[in-house]
Amino acid sequence: MGPARLHRMPVEIDLEHVAKLARIELTDDEKAQLRVQLGVILEHAAKVGEVATDDVVPTASAIPRSNVLRPDTPEPGISQQAALANAPESEEGRFRVPRVQETGT
Repeated sequence: MGPARLHRMPVEIDLEHVAKLARIELTDDEKAQLRVQLGVILEHAAKVGEVATDDVVPTASAIPRSNVLRPDTPEPGISQQAALANAPESEEGRFRVPRVQETGT
């Protein structure tokens, strides 16, 4: 259903508040354009609530399927030496990284 066929419902949108939250400045032309666009988006969102879902069973996925899992079998890993081979720095068999300190600000 295209925007031309939608019945326009007045939607109150506090664009100044939305712009403040998004930390953007809008011109009057941009506000007018966004008011129309957001109105169309909210109308479409409202239509989602009108869909007849009384006979639809809630699911965790839109496509019913069972989880397909491989057997959890141990496999050999790499050696410590191989793991550290490409490390920029290592120390006593561990990766050496810069210290992370909280500044308290």
